[in-house]
Amino acid sequence: MKSAGIKLSLYINYFVFAILLNSVGIVILKSQNVYGVDEVQASTLELFKDLPIAIVSFLIASFLPRIGYKKAMLASLLIVTLASIGMYFGNSFWSAKLLFAAVGVSFALIKVSVYSAIGLVTASKQEHNSLMSSIEGFFMFGIALAYFLFPAFNSEGDPNAWLNVYWLLAGLTFLSFLFLLNAKFEEGEEIPGANLRDDFLQMMKLMAKLLVVVFVIAAFLFVMIEQGIMTWLPTFNERVLNLPENLAIIMSSILAISLGIGRLTAGYLSKRYSWFFILVACIFLSMAVVIFILPKAVNANIQNVQSIVDIPLIGYAFPIVGLFIAPIYPLINSVVLSALPKKLHSPMSGLIIIFSAIGGTLGSRLIGYLFKNIGADTAFFYTLIPMTGLLIALIFLKRLTKS
Repeated sequence: MKSAGIKLSLYINYFVFAILLNSVGIVILKSQNVYGVDEVQASTLELFKDLPIAIVSFLIASFLPRIGYKKAMLASLLIVTLASIGMYFGNSFWSAKLLFAAVGVSFALIKVSVYSAIGLVTASKQEHNSLMSSIEGFFMFGIALAYFLFPAFNSEGDPNAWLNVYWLLAGLTFLSFLFLLNAKFEEGEEIPGANLRDDFLQMMKLMAKLLVVVFVIAAFLFVMIEQGIMTWLPTFNERVLNLPENLAIIMSSILAISLGIGRLTAGYLSKRYSWFFILVACIFLSMAVVIFILPKAVNANIQNVQSIVDIPLIGYAFPIVGLFIAPIYPLINSVVLSALPKKLHSPMSGLIIIFSAIGGTLGSRLIGYLFKNIGADTAFFYTLIPMTGLLIALIFLKRLTKS
């Protein structure tokens, strides 16, 4: 396999899905403003996205090597191309649910394929850590682009204008389909088991390993934090910081950009420092942002904002938490994957995605509940609870990887 070509393909596919997958926070805000649903109803879009990811990962991850990673990625790109066109013509909250269900199914195929292919094109644990972090960082820049794409198509005078973005997204996914179709992809012969039944049993046996149990708890807690903040940041910006809708969405890109920079930096640092040292420092810095910076943003009393230049510096401060939470997910994934034989990378990737999806759904739902019942100004303070749990999980993970 020519590593450079396949790595480029992995980057492009992950970037395209970043835009679609993480537009859920924007669509949640639009659903409240355009389709008239409340916070709890709107948060079900996260469920429609994450539940298919978990189900599909559970059902096919163990035997995806038999299907072929390239075929799986091509199918996923075609599905989301059609789903994006369907969202434009459907123009309803139910259309949004179906869109994210299609995106969830497709992303499960993409993510298992990408995570498994990383093991095929890297030769050492350090190289695996670095590539995993850089691909996840590139993913975050795709998310950041979403926060600029949607406002570019938005119009206060036309409530349906924002739907035109889906024609562009359909075009991007189809171009990615054509690129991958023509890319040379020589896949490995690493099959988890002797047959389909044995493939599935290999994934189930992984769950019996204490290392894997502690890892999935850590992944679950991290995604609960990240998705809870990412999904509800546009709403926080509009309601707490009093920003106009377009600015509320654009300002949310700071979190995605911070996450991207943080993961690319982690890819560099992981070649030189222990993953445990990096992650413990990141968690303590994340807690410091929530404890010391978030209250100042909440109490800033920002008024009469018409453009980005009208926003005081404190309005930019809280999303910088992304710099510190960013390295956690790719590094813990890489630590566990690189500790397993390559034939188990696909089933292990399935478990990663299943518990990440569940964590993302619960995080979004819990923050949505807190936004409605406690208030948008205090909801994010509760992220300190899973941060503490994550710190404890990392300590156990460190001990288990040593043994």
